[in-house]
Amino acid sequence: MARKVFFSFDFQRDLWRANIVRNSGSIEATSAGGFYEPGLSEQAKGEREIKKLIDDALKTTNVTVVLIGAETANRKYVSYEIDKAIESGNAILGIRINNIKDKDGNVDAPGAVPDALTELGAPVYTYEYGKIGEWVEEAIKKTRSA
Repeated sequence: MARKVFFSFDFQRDLWRANIVRNSGSIEATSAGGFYEPGLSEQAKGEREIKKLIDDALKTTNVTVVLIGAETANRKYVSYEIDKAIESGNAILGIRINNIKDKDGNVDAPGAVPDALTELGAPVYTYEYGKIGEWVEEAIKKTRSA
């Protein structure tokens, strides 16, 4: 089955790192359906429009991956995205991305795991090339058995 993944992350700080994850090729075995565009909330103006974009994107996904950078837990809509992913029945996991180099070759400080992920008991990993497909499948199995 195709895995359509919604990525939640800090667009301004972590877009480079998120694109490395998205383009790593490691999800291809499980994701013929592709990925949904990052930074949806940054494309909209006004809270209602932002939430509508998030809601619409989540309707066509079955997995939500929260990419955890230095400031992700402080991002305004990350909890909303996680709550909506739960409502949608998405499998949910977190991946720490602070160890991925940015465009200037720098890694970042580790950030806090968003409270919503902790409360959910969602698995949280540290990014490793080639592992995301495995982690997505594990999260799906956990969601189905819950």
